[in-house]
Amino acid sequence: MSFTFLGPDPLETQIAAVLHKLEAGLRPSEIEVAQVDIKEEPGRRGPGGVVEPGDLESEEAAQYLAEEMVCMANTAGGGAIIVGIADNGDRIGTELRAEWLRHRIFELSSNRLTLTIREGDLDGTRLLILTTPEAIEPIRFRNKIKWRVDDNCVEVDATSWYAGRIQRTVDWSSHRSGHTLDDVNPLALEHARRSLRGTSESDDLAESPDNDLVRRLNLTDGEGYLTNAGSLLLVETPGDGIDYIRRNAHGSDSTGRYQGHGAPLLEQLAEVDRASDSANRVVHLAEGFAHNQLRSIPPRPMREAIVNGVVHRDWHSATPTTVEHVGDTITVTSPGGFIGGVSPSNIITHPAVPRYRSLAEALAALNLAEREGIGIDRMVQDMLAQGHQPPHIEETPGPYVRVALVGGEPDSNTVEFLNAIEPTTAAALDSLLILELIIKHGWVDEELAAPVLQRSTIDTRDSISRLAQATIGKEPAIVPVKGIPSGSPVAYQLSNSASKQLGHRSPHLRSPEGRQTQLLTWAKHRNRVSTTEAADLADVTVTHAGTLLSRLEADGLLRGSRPGKKGRGFHYLPITQS
Repeated sequence: MSFTFLGPDPLETQIAAVLHKLEAGLRPSEIEVAQVDIKEEPGRRGPGGVVEPGDLESEEAAQYLAEEMVCMANTAGGGAIIVGIADNGDRIGTELRAEWLRHRIFELSSNRLTLTIREGDLDGTRLLILTTPEAIEPIRFRNKIKWRVDDNCVEVDATSWYAGRIQRTVDWSSHRSGHTLDDVNPLALEHARRSLRGTSESDDLAESPDNDLVRRLNLTDGEGYLTNAGSLLLVETPGDGIDYIRRNAHGSDSTGRYQGHGAPLLEQLAEVDRASDSANRVVHLAEGFAHNQLRSIPPRPMREAIVNGVVHRDWHSATPTTVEHVGDTITVTSPGGFIGGVSPSNIITHPAVPRYRSLAEALAALNLAEREGIGIDRMVQDMLAQGHQPPHIEETPGPYVRVALVGGEPDSNTVEFLNAIEPTTAAALDSLLILELIIKHGWVDEELAAPVLQRSTIDTRDSISRLAQATIGKEPAIVPVKGIPSGSPVAYQLSNSASKQLGHRSPHLRSPEGRQTQLLTWAKHRNRVSTTEAADLADVTVTHAGTLLSRLEADGLLRGSRPGKKGRGFHYLPITQS
């Protein structure tokens, strides 16, 4: 029933000791400790205190255990509850389904608490063992924060909770593990040395004696014990740290599989890197391009997604980081949600918030992760630079973070365009995101671009202005849309030269339906549309543009700014649908 985690885990040691004493016949009141509680399943007592048969699902039990486990999570070191033993020591057991209970407690805690729940057997009596690590931020239950004092849950205000949290080190990966320098795997050290070789500073570190290398990576404490980061990287991971599977197409049989099986994390990363790189096909572009051989999935985003999937994951979860490599798409799913205010809507520009700083810094020192916290930026930039969609990043129930990179044939015209743009700095991330918006909508302005660039309106305006000053040959890369009233924010579209190279990526804007959708989107966003604007956006004559706008008016989607549809300054306004 024990679950070994990075050497002897203190909480697991306490759980094992409590179970041993239960087996010996001691009562819960004689053996409970601050971090391990013993409970019978709530709701099982009928009239006269008779224990009734248990159910697979019990809302009463879930509510009670959710409150208790949130309290444990708010307590230093986390905690555990053993379910199935009465206060007098009777072994009444439990029939609750572990996965249902885990998900229900996740829901009841407002998607904040993810437990590890496993079954135990005490001389034929089925028990459930619920464990939780210490929470990084306080978790409220029924709008209250509680933590354990001795063997009771008591309410605490947020200020006191944070004060106590600050007094303790937040970074679990810097804590002492149960492993020493003698436990280090020689193969893991060799992988570390290979990662380091390449620069003068790294080469010096790579040639250090074994113990010096580990110490200089800050993976030991002063007494020769490895930190949890050192244990993960150089000794073992709990279970399969990474589970990689390769398929040629969705639904097809796997053609390759690698499961970590507790190997050192550096070894697992090396094996998955080798397997994914081997399966990432080479694509040949026509001669004349600066890069005539590219990979279906740009290598840097692929490695970054895999490394991020182990650096920022929740290592208290026994679920592996899964890497699904199907055709030209790779999807990395890691346990644990976003932390520290990071979300998909700000992940490009939000300051780096590592869940485990010591682990992140060690991988950065090993040249396996970005030290500056700009890995996501480069993932997005490299994908867009080959004409692919940016990475799809989301948090899913569990919680998990999922990153999908959809590769395929690079768009040769996009590659050629970016090779030709001047200055070369115009091919930076912001410009690529702006171009992607123009390809999608046919135009861009600062209000449309700001949430995509994840910047303020002022910063976005500067980014658009820089791209407007860039050139392709002798032409600007982007030009203002004609017909915008004086004093209104400028909007831009591709120049003729840029459109010749990138216009093929916007076929949805060239059909009659596409043109109408584009003009209606513009009208709603800008709160107006004139025939001059419509003609320039849709690349049609003013007369044809007027016809398109009249059709939208007939459909009840637009209305004229004044009767008669004549006179200088006449335009159409969007009709708000109730």
